Amino acid sequence: MIQPDTNENKPFGKLTMKEPYRKKRFFSDHIRGYLDLLRPFTLLAPIIVSMSIIVASLVYNFRFFGLDIPTDWWITVGNASLTIALVNAASNALNQATDFEGDMISKPYRPIPQKIIKPEEAQSLAYIFYLFALLRAVTINPWFGAFIFLIMIFTVTYSLPPRFKRFLFINQVWIAIPRGFLGILAGWSVFGNPFQRLPLIIGTIATLFLIGGMSTKDIVDSKADKLTGVHTLINTYGVKMTAFISLPFMFFPFIIIPLMININSIAVYYWPLTFFMFASIIIFYLMIKEDKESDTLENIQAWSIMYIEYIFFALGFAFLTIFSNELEFLNIF
Repeated sequence: MIQPDTNENKPFGKLTMKEPYRKKRFFSDHIRGYLDLLRPFTLLAPIIVSMSIIVASLVYNFRFFGLDIPTDWWITVGNASLTIALVNAASNALNQATDFEGDMISKPYRPIPQKIIKPEEAQSLAYIFYLFALLRAVTINPWFGAFIFLIMIFTVTYSLPPRFKRFLFINQVWIAIPRGFLGILAGWSVFGNPFQRLPLIIGTIATLFLIGGMSTKDIVDSKADKLTGVHTLINTYGVKMTAFISLPFMFFPFIIIPLMININSIAVYYWPLTFFMFASIIIFYLMIKEDKESDTLENIQAWSIMYIEYIFFALGFAFLTIFSNELEFLNIF
């Protein structure tokens, strides 16, 4: 276990995820422990992705139905995206509360192995965040509330009994569905019908990509997962074989886009999203290299790039949706 650093010369305390805990200028160990429980880096994806999807839904649906965009649209976008981020933060805290034995092996710098936060505290914090997120969600609209509730069910049962995290490949699917399909539909439902063809296709692409991409998070946890009875592709087949298993899920979803265009299921101006297949090849390459864990982040470079690719996929989709009229006028696509 990492021992506390007694060096008080660093003015801002814990500057990276992996620096040991000590007294800070602005936050106590306990407050910083709560913040790290939420894993702020991983919250960037749900915030940016959800905001992108919600704004795309706003423009697409109000343009399609010829309605005026409400003046307070930005408040609704902020409330909805924050709600999705709260659910993600709750799942992060719950996962650490239930996985603290494994974290003592693979992530001893986290607040629970460092004995800064107790598992019971982390679990209580997760429940508070879940409840607050659900109460916020139902005030936005019923469909959004329903999707948030479904996301909560997936994230809770991932960590708690029946604890789907334990089961080979099911754990990949169980984490990809709420972060991909349900997350996309939740965002779209804020201003539109979540069962329109476009969000269903984009949600399916995102889910397939995450089924493969989420295997990157298990590389540094391989030993700890095996010792605690969690069966992942990594600790069952090894890193290289997992990379080859994951590649089709990360690569071929983007090939679906031109196919959908050819059958007139989505507009032609979405074809640039196909280029994300090349970013998936980079992830595959880094996995094959068995890249070492980052000195500052919690995982390997492939894991970080996977998150970044997902973020830019959502941003690209939103950009093409928002400026679809201009792109068609310029006859670019």
